[in-house]
Amino acid sequence: MTPPNLPFLQVENLARAYPSPTGGDAVTVFDHVNFRIHKGEFVCVTGHSGCGKSTILNILAGLDSATTGNVFMDGREVAGPSLDRGVIFQSHALMPWLSVLENVSFAVKSRWASWSKQQVREHAMRYIELVGLKGAEHKKPSQLSGGMKQRVGIARAFSIEPKMLLMDEPFGALDALTRGVIQDELLKICAETQQTVFMITHDVDEAILLSDKIMLMSNGPHARIAEIVNNTLPRPRERSAIHKQPHYYPIRNHLVDFLVSRSKQFGSLRDAPDAPSSPTVFDPADLIEPEPNVVPAPPVGKPHIHLVNA
Repeated sequence: MTPPNLPFLQVENLARAYPSPTGGDAVTVFDHVNFRIHKGEFVCVTGHSGCGKSTILNILAGLDSATTGNVFMDGREVAGPSLDRGVIFQSHALMPWLSVLENVSFAVKSRWASWSKQQVREHAMRYIELVGLKGAEHKKPSQLSGGMKQRVGIARAFSIEPKMLLMDEPFGALDALTRGVIQDELLKICAETQQTVFMITHDVDEAILLSDKIMLMSNGPHARIAEIVNNTLPRPRERSAIHKQPHYYPIRNHLVDFLVSRSKQFGSLRDAPDAPSSPTVFDPADLIEPEPNVVPAPPVGKPHIHLVNA
């Protein structure tokens, strides 16, 4: 159990390098990656392709190893895969010969091997219903739409009740309408379960809708977490209304500006003598220009007419 004063997930000086295909110096995808995630936080990370976002996620999942650095979750160092970390990839990765119920039940049985068949079924059905697939539990993946398949993947990941959920662009291949529906389902589930989430996305609006913090990665090689933006838009969030919040456009413009220009500039600045070793944290108050101080004019009243007796 993580002590109250310590973060749930702590990443320290993470780096990943790969041997050069030509036999030269190793290629360092990212280095000096430092960040923290607290219990129940929903964190999105975004950046250009090639900066190492998916590699970081794989290291957190225990599916890859860092060249240097450490990852600690819930007071223990991450070393290899664990059912404490559920992963949802870009593809649904379902077993095509199993039904929806069997795909989710397979994960449940992996987590609780001593449970009876009825216990497994009831637990799996709870999460199938949670993602809106009740009535489709006996269908095979070939009988499902792309959005339905991704919902099965979400149900499967949540069914093992992981301490942390890792999501690698889970909605990237879906059409905008389906993506919006599943995003709303995800928000409901996370609100109900208080799930800790680390999610990769290239969609700025998706990050603003879902996350508590948005981490911005500079371009690779030698990419880093350059900035962390605190998202203070109040929950519950509705996509039809969040643009009316005063912080929405300043946050969105800040994110787009980073991705368009500052992510490239950061590469030339990171090795400067005064370059920060940890990401800069931005709050909406830093992004919004203060209102000018205007001194109100004195009220104008009706003129008084004094009658003087002659």
